[in-house]
Amino acid sequence: MMPQRKYNWWSFIGDMGMERKLLLVFLVIITLPLSMISIISFKSYSESIQANTVAYSEKLIDQMMDGIDDYIEDMKRISSMPAYVNDIKQNLMSSNRYYEQKRNIGKDADSAAVPPGDFDLLLSIQRGIEGNISFINNIKRGTNSVYIFDAYGNGYYSAKDGGVRLDLDQSYKFWSQQAKDSSGEALLFGTQAYTTNLQSTRYAYTVVRKIVDGLWNPIGLIAVEANISNMETQVAELDKVTRGKSVIADQDGMVIYDSEQKLLATDISQTPLFRSAQGAAGSFYDTMAGKERLNIYSSSAKTNWKVIISIPVDELTRDVKLTRNATLLATLIIIVLAFIISIVLSFALTKPLTQMIQLMKKVQNGDLDVKFRVKRRDEIGLLGHQFNRMLARIRQLIHDIYQIEEQKKAAELHALQSQINPHFIYNTLESIRMTAEINDDVEAADMISILGKLLRYSTSDLLSRTTMKQELIYVRNYVELLGCRYPGRFVLQMDVPEELDNYSIIKLVFQPIIENAAYHGLDDSKEHMHLSIRCEITEHKLLFHIRDDGCGMDQITLHKLNQDLKREAPPKKSINGGIGMKNVHQRVQLHYGAAYGIEVFSEPGKGTDVILSLPLPQAVQPVSQ
Repeated sequence: MMPQRKYNWWSFIGDMGMERKLLLVFLVIITLPLSMISIISFKSYSESIQANTVAYSEKLIDQMMDGIDDYIEDMKRISSMPAYVNDIKQNLMSSNRYYEQKRNIGKDADSAAVPPGDFDLLLSIQRGIEGNISFINNIKRGTNSVYIFDAYGNGYYSAKDGGVRLDLDQSYKFWSQQAKDSSGEALLFGTQAYTTNLQSTRYAYTVVRKIVDGLWNPIGLIAVEANISNMETQVAELDKVTRGKSVIADQDGMVIYDSEQKLLATDISQTPLFRSAQGAAGSFYDTMAGKERLNIYSSSAKTNWKVIISIPVDELTRDVKLTRNATLLATLIIIVLAFIISIVLSFALTKPLTQMIQLMKKVQNGDLDVKFRVKRRDEIGLLGHQFNRMLARIRQLIHDIYQIEEQKKAAELHALQSQINPHFIYNTLESIRMTAEINDDVEAADMISILGKLLRYSTSDLLSRTTMKQELIYVRNYVELLGCRYPGRFVLQMDVPEELDNYSIIKLVFQPIIENAAYHGLDDSKEHMHLSIRCEITEHKLLFHIRDDGCGMDQITLHKLNQDLKREAPPKKSINGGIGMKNVHQRVQLHYGAAYGIEVFSEPGKGTDVILSLPLPQAVQPVSQ
């Protein structure tokens, strides 16, 4: 029964016709390089665009942050002006004295201190401070409001657009609390939302600084506030160039400004976007609403504010996709042209082969008189010429074989007439044994009986298997027959575990080794020759030590013997007509593998140890009983 063939893609290709194979080869040779070049070009171009975008965006972000840093530095310089304008400090100290007296009078109604309420003095203080505030407010373009507070929290301010905080008291408490431990340096506060006296919500970031007198005693507080609209133009230009959306946040994750103005003054510190923007600058990819985007960020060394711009990858690769589509179109056109050319070439190449296949089918059906017409001197022409020669040779061989078969039949008939049946030999030996017993020649009868057993065992099919027990019985019979020829000279010992009795083994593996020891190792100076077969069970093999205490052999002879065993030359019969140890070695390797076989160890005068290695019982199925 033929084994069922397993079909896969390789088998499918192998079964295709030559014309289709050539067509497939042409298409693969053309399509694969073009496809690889298109893919590599698209990938390289895309990566180059993204890398250039990252570098260019980081440069734009740094330029924008430099502008914002310069603006904040100007706000800080403005906040330091009260320290150099004596008129502001004098009015603040007057305001402090005025409200201090008012507080003292409120605590002690009977006090003789000058009662406050001098409206002209209070108006003079307010005009003096607010006049200077108006001057300060006009120094820097874009400044929304400047607030100056005395030591008691009384505020003086001037706003360009008239938008003043309604929560000025709460703002002063927050600013003064944050600046309590400062020594007069400027403090920057991120974007805060507030309601103006015009009932509109605005967003601004603020620079706050203590105002101190000549002895560094705090006499008030100044807050310079800038509307986020100052950033709007710069961020819009950045978004227009990069086609992305920007977010500016402080180091704590509070949003200073964002392109859509939906996250102003909110905390984004726990969002994946902010948490992924680690370090001073860098870039990373993420997915938002199912769309991949490239995020580029950079930080200001002065304010620690961080700008994160998110650019959709589709926007980055928009131009790349146009290039890709043009490349794909060109590739498709080339493939179509290649397909047409491949059809023409494959047909031209395979037409002669198709004709040859048709001729071969005729030969298969028994028509040997066909002939291929050779038109060209290419490979197909050479193949056709050889095909014609092969047919001529086949016709000649058929004629020769016919004659040889006629001669063989005659020779076989002659051989059958002169053949002696082995059963005739067994029956004849049995008749001789019975005649010896009748004549009371027991020894001769036993020898003939043993010889019959050996002959029956050895003349059977050597390719068949036997059991370990039967093989050892054969060895024992052989040594017993040797004892009949050389009485008392051979002593045999066997140490093989009984659990190996049913071990399946090929025939005649021990007897040739014993025979070799008896004929070549017999030492006439010794009264007895001890032969032994001992089994050693190791982790991977069965090792049988077939040892004798004969004359042994020198190292040169031993080396030559082991080298002969390793050679793959065909075995020769031994001097005494046996099948020899090399035959045993090669049969063992043929049946069990190259890991098994015979190895010989010997010393002159001490005997020889032949180690036969066989597989463990689990590797070989026992013979049926």
